[in-house]
Amino acid sequence: MYLGAIEAGGTKFVCAVGDDDGRVRQREMFPTTTPEETMRSVIHFFQQFELKAIGIGSFGPIDLNKSSHTYGYITSTPKRKWESFNFVGEMSKHFPVPIGFDTDVNAAALGERLWGAAKGTNSCLYMTVGTGIGVGAIVEGRLLHGLLHPEMGHILVRRHPEDGFAGCCPFHNDCLEGMASGPAIEKRWGKKGAELTNHTEVWELEAFYLGQAIAQYILTLSPEKIIVGGGVMKQTQLLPAVRRYVIDFLNGYIQHEAILQHIDEYVVRPGLGDNAGICGALALAKQALGE
Repeated sequence: MYLGAIEAGGTKFVCAVGDDDGRVRQREMFPTTTPEETMRSVIHFFQQFELKAIGIGSFGPIDLNKSSHTYGYITSTPKRKWESFNFVGEMSKHFPVPIGFDTDVNAAALGERLWGAAKGTNSCLYMTVGTGIGVGAIVEGRLLHGLLHPEMGHILVRRHPEDGFAGCCPFHNDCLEGMASGPAIEKRWGKKGAELTNHTEVWELEAFYLGQAIAQYILTLSPEKIIVGGGVMKQTQLLPAVRRYVIDFLNGYIQHEAILQHIDEYVVRPGLGDNAGICGALALAKQALGE
């Protein structure tokens, strides 16, 4: 029997089966189109296997309150076709097994803490920078939930004095996601990030916003490890610049060697690489099985 895992992203769904140690045995990927079309492919994939639990790490916002009548739903997402979609309910119709449900970035944080770059820590933060910006957190050994769940990709950031870009978030315009996501890069510069690799000014501005945000997360949550992934972070020159801006924005206020002397070991790439999200969904399934 397998653990099932779904990494539900705004662009694609990754579905996999794996074991209790986070090893992926088989996977498939489907484009995120409509709920009807995408879920048909998801259900067909899992019907090939005998499952003991399923973990879902989803784009959001989502409802994680188990006493709520909309628990398991995707709620006010910018992807309008998925608004008010009963994700857990739909999976439960076809698979009568325990289902773990959380944000895609919370799932990735959990996966990285169990098997990746944050292994052995009691707290960590996982940030993805791609089509959107999302941040998940583990605090005192537990995934961070509250009124809803962290939405740290939408914090308001101090605008760079030479940046006249209006922002592209449909809710906030110039929040972090509106200023530093993949679509923000493309809209500001007129080209996708992959076509701008040699343009230093692009990545300096990107690092300014990401470093500023990470400094705020450090001041707010004080995580033991910060992991940064996503498609935009595949620009190899970006993370060193982000680290530099983190130090600049903190300006010596946090007197800890992890930041002052070893920031390259503190703000890091995912230990699980591109598998952070799907392994995190396996971790959610494992967690649901034990509840």
